[in-house]
Amino acid sequence: MDKRIDGRLQNQIRQVEIIRHFTESAPGSVLIKMGRTKVLCTASVEHSVPEFLEGKGKGWLTAEYAMLPASTPQRKQRDRVGKVDGRSQEIQRLVGRSLRAITDLEMLGVIPQGITIWLDCDVLEADGGTRSAAITGAYVALVDAVESLKEEGVVFPRNPVRDAVAGVSVGIIKGEPILDLCYAEDSRADVDMNIVMTGKGELVEVQGSAEGKTFSRQMMNELLNLAESGIKELIQIQKMAIAGK
Repeated sequence: MDKRIDGRLQNQIRQVEIIRHFTESAPGSVLIKMGRTKVLCTASVEHSVPEFLEGKGKGWLTAEYAMLPASTPQRKQRDRVGKVDGRSQEIQRLVGRSLRAITDLEMLGVIPQGITIWLDCDVLEADGGTRSAAITGAYVALVDAVESLKEEGVVFPRNPVRDAVAGVSVGIIKGEPILDLCYAEDSRADVDMNIVMTGKGELVEVQGSAEGKTFSRQMMNELLNLAESGIKELIQIQKMAIAGK
């Protein structure tokens, strides 16, 4: 394969920066930068639950995702109420599933009315991997939101956040597996895949497809191993951010 656009090795993630407490209004607020991709992830708390969970002793966690108009070179039209585009809808469902996978919803039901945590992921600049960045940043925002609830006096018998979670993209270009694709790489990849894993190394979601060329089971395993190495690194970066380092 030709040299990567930004000079990275095939198994190297982009430079990552996680800035906590980016805004003051939300109990959890994170700006995550992965290369040129920038996503603002906020976690808001409501002391109520959706109607389908009322009286069941559980809380809820849900997510919304949007790309802001200037996040791409050509202005993207804003999503309107009731007119969220299919891609945004699919990604916000992915973010919600990924964070619920490591959240104990029963612990969010410790107060009588229950607790709902909203994770809003807004892409400020898109250069590939926005869904992965959203999941990775939203996890840190979630941790901060839960800490704010403890400071309010909510007593959790055990931590509602059971594990870490992060996502990363992998792909195949000219027969070679690569980690953490930027947009220019993603747009010409023969295979594009998004992997979400927990801190324990368990898979949450695998999204992948081939564009014109098929790929083998052996290559699938290589891609999973490559993604796992990247996610382990991302989880270490999350831990350092939460520790204030």
